[in-house]
Amino acid sequence: MLYLNDRDIRAVGVDWPDLVESVETAVGIIDSGDYAQPVKPYLRYKNPQNRIIAMPAYVGGKVNTAGIKWISSFPNNILTGRPRAHSIIVLNDHSTGQPSAVLNSPLPSIVRTASISGLMIRYYMQARSLEQIHLGIIGWGPIGQYHCQMVTALYGDRIERIRIYDIKGVDLSGFSSLYSDRIEVAETWADVYQHSNIFITCTVSEHRYIDLPPEKGSLLLNVSLRDYKPKALASVKAIIVDDWDEVCRENTDIEQLHLKQGLTRDGTRRITDVVFRHSLAEFSEDEPIFFCPMGMAVFDIATAVYYVKQAREKGIGTELE
Repeated sequence: MLYLNDRDIRAVGVDWPDLVESVETAVGIIDSGDYAQPVKPYLRYKNPQNRIIAMPAYVGGKVNTAGIKWISSFPNNILTGRPRAHSIIVLNDHSTGQPSAVLNSPLPSIVRTASISGLMIRYYMQARSLEQIHLGIIGWGPIGQYHCQMVTALYGDRIERIRIYDIKGVDLSGFSSLYSDRIEVAETWADVYQHSNIFITCTVSEHRYIDLPPEKGSLLLNVSLRDYKPKALASVKAIIVDDWDEVCRENTDIEQLHLKQGLTRDGTRRITDVVFRHSLAEFSEDEPIFFCPMGMAVFDIATAVYYVKQAREKGIGTELE
């Protein structure tokens, strides 16, 4: 069994084109039906804001691996200098069930999340005549920073401006980018929201705060799931999810739209529809696109398999008896 810790994962590195390709392959496997993924349970105890989530899945096709991600989110950790989230992934041989690898690092989960956003951006760019990107990011933790890295790596030559806001302030001293001269720190979330055609929420907000309608034709990547008041999205027709059963629960913005605005499964499209049926073409250029991904274990397993393959090829990690 191969054991990869955080140092090992970082030694493998982040190749954004390859990572986006790996999640696109997983989208194709989902579309084929060659996968199994039960709805993930949330473990809560004592402090209700803390949670540990179990995310099992089997991914067929050329991935052909089963596994589980066990990820915790304890928001108050940051008050004592600890990471908010901790994640471990266990992979199992598809035919015997024998554990084949353990990835003890939050990085695969982070880059999986950003890779799905990168895939969505790719199809958004293909569907819209967008010449310049005005990127906006709310929340400057690891998820926000890796999203910024992903967009600049894949679409840097088309970036006009990057606007960032975090309620706790933004420290750019440790962030390296070829496009640092295009980054500005905004004073309010609205400054970012109203001046971005690709807008990404990466917060841990306990309260919904976005109460304004989106900019025409913009892509809203609702990574943190609980940022929009339902009235802000009341007129949005292009709503994309990864999986309705996963995302329409746990007080997500999709669940609130379902409860308060009457949104139904039939009123959404899936990421599979975007990739294989070009569903973004159904909407006018002025229509904002709202993508709300709960996070699918299928993508975690595919990303973990990618890292294990790379690690074995490079001789990284520890083989355990």
